Amino acid sequence: MMLTLLIALTMFQSQPASVRTLGKGPMSGIDDARQAVVRTRAEWDALWKEHTRGVTLGEQPAVDFTREMVLGVFIGTRPTAGFSVEIVRTVKVNGAVRVEYVEGQPGRGAVTAQVITAPFHLVAVPKEDGPVQFVKVDK
Repeated sequence: MMLTLLIALTMFQSQPASVRTLGKGPMSGIDDARQAVVRTRAEWDALWKEHTRGVTLGEQPAVDFTREMVLGVFIGTRPTAGFSVEIVRTVKVNGAVRVEYVEGQPGRGAVTAQVITAPFHLVAVPKEDGPVQFVKVDK
């Protein structure tokens, strides 16, 4: 019985895809919380332009859209330093890509810089045509 269950589970969930970080940090030009799925060069150019609006982040990372797509998590503006976001893994489940991410925040009583931040994480993963689901998970 247990072996049958394990075999059934492996049929519906594949191994995590390789994740290549394109950018991660405390400051994005995107002020609102959102997730992004980018499958074309034009979409990437538009997202990068919005992401770097008013922020110096360096050159736009190269992405081979014949093999890769970009996933991004932006958690919106925060009132102090110490907030973060990280895409920890992607896995294909029932034909969809599940993107798991964690959010960090300053600990209780932490001394933080009083500056507005907008944490983000952008990654490249193997290209998939199906739906993408973003799921916030605990550390």
